[in-house]
Amino acid sequence: MLPLIMISAILDSVQEAIEVTDPQGNIIYVNPAFCRITGIPFEVRTKENIYNISPDGALALALRTGKPVSGYRTKVGGSNAEVISNAVPIIVNQETLGAVVIFQHITDIIKLTDELKRSTSIIRDLSTKFGQVTESKYTFNHVIGSSPALKDCIKIATMAAKSCSTVLLLGESGTGKELFAHAIHHASPRREKPFIAINCAAIPDALLESELFGYVRGAFTGAMKDKIGKFELAHSGTLFLDEIGDMNLLLQAKLLRVLQEREFERVGDTRTNPIDVRIIAATNRNLKHLVREGKFREDLYYRLNVVEIVLPPLRERTSDLVELTNYLITKLNRKLGKKVTGLTKESLNALRSYNWPGNIRELENVMERIMVSLEAQELTYKDLVPHLGICLPVQDSNRGEIMALDHLEKQMIERTLKICGHTVAGKKQAAFLLNISLATLYNKIKKYHILTSNN
Repeated sequence: MLPLIMISAILDSVQEAIEVTDPQGNIIYVNPAFCRITGIPFEVRTKENIYNISPDGALALALRTGKPVSGYRTKVGGSNAEVISNAVPIIVNQETLGAVVIFQHITDIIKLTDELKRSTSIIRDLSTKFGQVTESKYTFNHVIGSSPALKDCIKIATMAAKSCSTVLLLGESGTGKELFAHAIHHASPRREKPFIAINCAAIPDALLESELFGYVRGAFTGAMKDKIGKFELAHSGTLFLDEIGDMNLLLQAKLLRVLQEREFERVGDTRTNPIDVRIIAATNRNLKHLVREGKFREDLYYRLNVVEIVLPPLRERTSDLVELTNYLITKLNRKLGKKVTGLTKESLNALRSYNWPGNIRELENVMERIMVSLEAQELTYKDLVPHLGICLPVQDSNRGEIMALDHLEKQMIERTLKICGHTVAGKKQAAFLLNISLATLYNKIKKYHILTSNN
């Protein structure tokens, strides 16, 4: 059993206020924390009776009812201190010997609550950040092909990866710019750090700034909590800015400042945050033309164009088609549960003769569409015709039919819609294959009175 002197020392050292009464309600003990919180000296308080000084308090209630009282909010009798109390009767051998109350000042509770909220907010932000941080998914081993043009790109990218210099990837849609961005990061000293990608064309201008830099609560209507931006997520790693040519001039100026000063502010915040991010930018647009037209900042162009890599379109590297199709067949066999072994010579020649406006992305799409319904083990010229028919070379003939251009255009649209389907998605694919906008396709459907659903 602990000595009384030790029990007294323990009670005196507790930070919460303690008050004890005897069975009649006479206050027989208060600890130093009680005196600090209430401002009432020990000598004064221990001459009082709880029923007189605080008859509605937790201590009097516990003594009167013989039951515990918890979370009781009240003012301490004889002071202005508002507290949260927990009180229990002291019962030994079924005899009530008194009661004890422990309480904290409401200000301390509020402070603890605020600290808990701040800690919760930090944890939530870290959780959000962890959920958004990604790593590179591809290496240079995923780049399929051995054409000289492609090898030159890999050589430049491999050397650029060893530094922290900004890289600008240029090339048509579907040439593999994002794959190269992943591979550069994976081969760099930052490979263990985050790789964050954002498509500048896929996000409205009004939202792109907050996506890049984040915002603080109350920065604008609907900003109910702080948001971490892509730059902050990519700290110490790599930020891939895809379709950089579609960024508006105002945001280009802010991006330039970040690249020059290596610091940024969240939207609605005045605090400056230092940042260490390696930038890889990509676009399928001609940035030099955009600079001349005043649509892209010249200073930003030169800041981004430290290492320039121009990825060749598929039509300029048709020698890679055998490697690419074999790779895709193996990949799609696993995905679709097929056992396709390869392509016939005629079908391979047809692929080589096609212009591939969508490049490798289009090739993969075409291969999957064919293999989904393919029952044979070999992909033939006949399998290919429904998917690339409008672009395949026509058979030599000395008696080809001559027709008006508008009639020919109508036939091509009808043929494409038959292949792609009459759904909205089918029309989008048809517009892509015809190299026209979706709006233009709808206008021509109306012009030529082409029968189709969902017009």
